[in-house]
Amino acid sequence: MKNFKNILLAFSFLVTFISNGQILPVHLTTEMAENPLAVVQNQPRFSWQLVSKESNASQIAYIILIASSEEKLQNDEGDIWNSGRVNSLKNLNITYGGNTLKSETKYFWKVKVWNQTGKVSKWSKTAFFRTASLESDLNPVWIGAITKADSHLPEGRNYHSATFNREKKNSFINASDSLSRRSIMLRKPFEVKKEIKEAIVYISGLGHYELTINAKKVGNSQFAPLWTDYDKTVNYNVYELSAKEFQKGDNVIGVLLGNGMYNTLAERYTKFFVSFGPPTLFFKMKIKYNDGSEEIIKSDGSWKYSKSPITYNSIFGGEDYNANLEQKDWNRKGFKDRDWKKVVVQEAPKGVLRPQTAPPVTIQKQYEVKTVKELKPNFYVFDMGQNLSGFPTIKVKGKKGQIIRVWVAEGLNEGGTIAQGRSGKPYYYDYTLKGDGVEEWTPKFSFYGYQYVQIENINYKEDKNKELPTLVDLKSNFIYNSAGEAGSFACSNEIFNKTHELINNSIKSNFQSVFTDCPQREKLGWIEEIQLNGPGLMFNYNLENYIPSIMQNISDSQRDNGLIPTIVPEYVVFGGDFTDSPEWGVTGVILPWMYYEYYGDASLLEKYFPVMKNYVDYLGTKAENHILSHGLGDWYDYGTHAAGYSKNSPIALSATSHYYYGAYLVAKAAKLLGKTEDIEKYETLASEIKMAFNEKFFNAETKQYGTNSQFSNSVPIFMNIVEPQYKEAVMQNLLADIKEKGDRLTTGDVGNRYLFQALARNGENETMYKMHNHYDAPGYGFQIKFGLTTLTEQWDPRKGNSWNHFMLGQIEEWFYQSLAGIMSDPEKPGFKHFFIQPEVVGDMTFAKADYQSVYGKIATSWEKKDGKFILTVQIPVNTTATIKLPVAKNSEIKIDNKKVRTGFDEKVQKPVLEFGSGIYTIECKL
Repeated sequence: MKNFKNILLAFSFLVTFISNGQILPVHLTTEMAENPLAVVQNQPRFSWQLVSKESNASQIAYIILIASSEEKLQNDEGDIWNSGRVNSLKNLNITYGGNTLKSETKYFWKVKVWNQTGKVSKWSKTAFFRTASLESDLNPVWIGAITKADSHLPEGRNYHSATFNREKKNSFINASDSLSRRSIMLRKPFEVKKEIKEAIVYISGLGHYELTINAKKVGNSQFAPLWTDYDKTVNYNVYELSAKEFQKGDNVIGVLLGNGMYNTLAERYTKFFVSFGPPTLFFKMKIKYNDGSEEIIKSDGSWKYSKSPITYNSIFGGEDYNANLEQKDWNRKGFKDRDWKKVVVQEAPKGVLRPQTAPPVTIQKQYEVKTVKELKPNFYVFDMGQNLSGFPTIKVKGKKGQIIRVWVAEGLNEGGTIAQGRSGKPYYYDYTLKGDGVEEWTPKFSFYGYQYVQIENINYKEDKNKELPTLVDLKSNFIYNSAGEAGSFACSNEIFNKTHELINNSIKSNFQSVFTDCPQREKLGWIEEIQLNGPGLMFNYNLENYIPSIMQNISDSQRDNGLIPTIVPEYVVFGGDFTDSPEWGVTGVILPWMYYEYYGDASLLEKYFPVMKNYVDYLGTKAENHILSHGLGDWYDYGTHAAGYSKNSPIALSATSHYYYGAYLVAKAAKLLGKTEDIEKYETLASEIKMAFNEKFFNAETKQYGTNSQFSNSVPIFMNIVEPQYKEAVMQNLLADIKEKGDRLTTGDVGNRYLFQALARNGENETMYKMHNHYDAPGYGFQIKFGLTTLTEQWDPRKGNSWNHFMLGQIEEWFYQSLAGIMSDPEKPGFKHFFIQPEVVGDMTFAKADYQSVYGKIATSWEKKDGKFILTVQIPVNTTATIKLPVAKNSEIKIDNKKVRTGFDEKVQKPVLEFGSGIYTIECKL
């Protein structure tokens, strides 16, 4: 996107509207989080958004106060830091400038600002942050039921379906101690003698835990802490508890542990075996009393444990629960734990303890039964109406010892039974009744991708057969990360609306500890999806605190030689191209830059610049004369061939183009960060790769790249590898191939974004419209016609394994940027300045979108009505926007019913307006 300063303007028009509105700082964040509980930075950064009823409002100065108590802050006493008035337009990432902050300490802060006319705002509401605990302060002691040495668990990451048979799998299971795979309950009684002010809990339970204080669950997380490579990083969670969570006298800490990705050795289905050890717990609680004294309760040898009623738990195989093994009130005072055993102190995980800064996975939505079929007497299949990642909740009644087996799947066989053949089988939940009225159960440590539930040998609702248990109620719990939504999109085209919904249901299903490929068969973090779908992900979801955790995982997984593997965390090593593919590994280079562009924050570029540089250097060791020839290429490209490795386009073209793009972005990052030597090195490298690429793959006579496939031509257009004098000819070759294919695509997982954006960014949005406005395969409409509720792995769902993949969801970028018209300006990251350039295509009559940027809400809404184009826009305070209108040069244009003159962009042949903050309605004659 050309910088708006370079646009030739016939007349520069700036809309002004004066009112008595005041500017006010809102949505205060510390290190991009509201009231965070574990800030690790010695000099944290502070940000806020601004609201004002005035148009063209901006900030010219600010003052920040930080205090050691809320009372001091209310009295305007910044005893920790008083920034004084700072003349600055910045309201993002203001670096702390006071004395060294103490660890494990709570600080309070507020800000006020001066607007463009010199008026000062009111003070903001109070915000706070806590500093993290140093690992030396945590002094972690890990406890559990059995030591790693006594567990006899297999070590290594090469155990997967291609490397072991059933006998080998069974030998691993038989050799290990069953206690090492068992869910356990741990408890610690303690006494409260004084009035509590507050308590802070630091906890990590691996694989996953559920914490209770006096039988009340702490937090709302599922599958905490988030997954990491436990040999490199171990996340811990921090909770702030008030006095009401405790009682005078006896109290009890209760913790339930499950296996998660920490320990996947199990019977039934599993994609791979990896074990970092048996379930283990680290716990520390600092209680602060009103008299100023403190008490610390930690995990140590004084805790006790017992086996839990969860008799089996596997992230891949399911979960079993025997209600007859329940120990009532085990996590309350008064419980007799004489039969419980003392814990053992375990070997600590190898990874560095880090506070989890990304949001937790939680239950986000619940679904009732949509339809039910009784295939034969007492054999039921339930359609829950939505394919999702999660687990069921059942209410049952029956006799003691009866077992209800719950099967789940995303599809059905021809006979109507559930089909797990392509999604990983066997996977199920077993519940053993205790025979005590209506019993309710929800699994805790396993999830699956499913829409259908099958239960045999039951009554449903009515007790028709007295010898069988009765299912009283059934619900599906949709779990995904609680980061929250950042945007919304809708338009007049129902295919596009349903496509948007389809893709987002798949994103949510795979929005777990990491972005997974699918929520059933693999649950692995194949990282190419993140950068290839990156703009769509960031338009739809608040990823400011999530992407840093992904980059930490990428950094942890990088090999000593610089290789970034295809899967992060790398729980399993598949080897060959399935470990080393440039289109996947370059995510470690692209993602920090994308983060900077969307959030205006260069911290990931600064922190992970060595990771970026080392990966590009690694690719250099694999290249011959700057040409790479390994990897998966345009994975799952479309054609009559079987899906998999790139078939339509040369793998070397794909690999080398991503090598170039990585070198190009490292050079840009070096320039931004002021790394002089690296600028020259990587600019030269990128130039040499570009020259070698064009010599190898460009046919100067035919003006085509590679095989003249859509991928071959769109990638050099998107990456600006093609020389300017040949770009239009290459573009025409691309369009000719699309037309020859009936306006259908032939790209795959990797190529879709490059194809879509090569078209969108070069004025071919009508082609994009034709390519996607239909119900055939390849196309989103075919999946809609097929009746699916999530995006699938292949365009024709019948050919693919997973029915819940978001890897083909790259059209989201087009929805927001082209149809709705919200486009970032790379020269002013974080949407400090942005473009609004809606495209009116096909028979569309309206489109609208909003996006919660780091500066505030951006919104567009346009419609065609009575020969007019009407556009309403919202621009946040302290930002500006350039609006390019899809009408003729001489069109009459009104803003808020007043005629105006505009500039004109010769390149895109569109009238141009410049705006400051505010809400405006623009009306044009078509």
